[in-house]
Amino acid sequence: MQSRTTEDALNPFPRYRLMRESQPVFYQPQHQFWQVFRYDDVQRVLSDYASFSSVFGGGEGENPLGASLISMDPPRHRQLRNLVTQAFTPRGVAQLAGRITAIVNELLDAVAARGQTGQMGNTGHMDIIDDLAYPLPVIVIAEMLGIPHEDRERFKIWSDIIVGAANAGEGNPQVEMSAYFFNMIEQRSRERKDDLISALLDAQIGGEHLDLRELLGFCILLLVAGNETTTNLIGNAILCFDEHPEVYEQLRAEPELIPGAIEEVLRYRSPVQFMYRRAAADVTFKNQEIRAGQMVLAWIGSANRDEAQFPNADDFDIKRTPNRHIAFGHGIHFCLGAPLARLEAKIALTMLLERFYDIKRVPGVQLEETGSNIVFGVKHLPITFSQGAK
Repeated sequence: MQSRTTEDALNPFPRYRLMRESQPVFYQPQHQFWQVFRYDDVQRVLSDYASFSSVFGGGEGENPLGASLISMDPPRHRQLRNLVTQAFTPRGVAQLAGRITAIVNELLDAVAARGQTGQMGNTGHMDIIDDLAYPLPVIVIAEMLGIPHEDRERFKIWSDIIVGAANAGEGNPQVEMSAYFFNMIEQRSRERKDDLISALLDAQIGGEHLDLRELLGFCILLLVAGNETTTNLIGNAILCFDEHPEVYEQLRAEPELIPGAIEEVLRYRSPVQFMYRRAAADVTFKNQEIRAGQMVLAWIGSANRDEAQFPNADDFDIKRTPNRHIAFGHGIHFCLGAPLARLEAKIALTMLLERFYDIKRVPGVQLEETGSNIVFGVKHLPITFSQGAK
């Protein structure tokens, strides 16, 4: 990767624009990979699996993610995705709404209890990431997988390391997570419960059960993707609203605009900025020769600011239509968890706006980016707010 300043990490969009205009298909010799920046090119790299493969090594050894959906091509990808899609049907996800609402209420209750009553009314403070955006998706995905409450903190640490947002130290998070899930799978093999791991143990493709590597890969992928994307989606939403404070009142007056606002956040500050592919064969791409085996980095964050696809792309517009962003990917690898991420964000933002007013970032606090090249957001986002009827 190119070295980045903190300013560039928090606002890479001017650089993306420059690359779209001057070098939309760019080879970086020191790292020996290609980069694409325009919407149509990114879309093709993400969806043309015959030319741009997702397979990077087969999941051998210490990389169970290599045996997960994210690292597969058809036909095995299609078989496995058809199987696990059953856990993420719109109806199945919608049934989680009640539990998600209860979790958000508990998290906001804890924040509200720290409020202060005085001459300025009932005021409070919270960190959007620490108090809401981080714990919510971790609790939801942990409960879906059947992970005990006392183990959740470990999973957030492992997840952050895998996406590059934290230092691994001497450990290997994939090895540690594999060992953990191996024990969970053994427990569920002896005694089934009402959770995803039990369902995956019972699932079959063509009369065959998933092998251990596929089970481990799917559990780890779910855990990582299930919390990193939603955490940064919620945090990025508050960043966008803070820059456009009129949006708060708009959404309170017309809550039906919240889903569209979430889609615009996904486009404007995409939680995942890029995905990798590997050239499956020699490919001529926009007059450039990409050799078989070379890596290609598809900049989702740039594609979603491409003026050729989005008029006034640098404007944040919660009523933007159409809004064909590719924040959740495109083609066969479109994010399975997208409906869950959208639901969690919708409930979290709706309840935040219902319960708290005058939401403002704490002035003078320097934002710190996640530290991950892939995941886009901030580590902390302290705000102040007022409580009670307005």
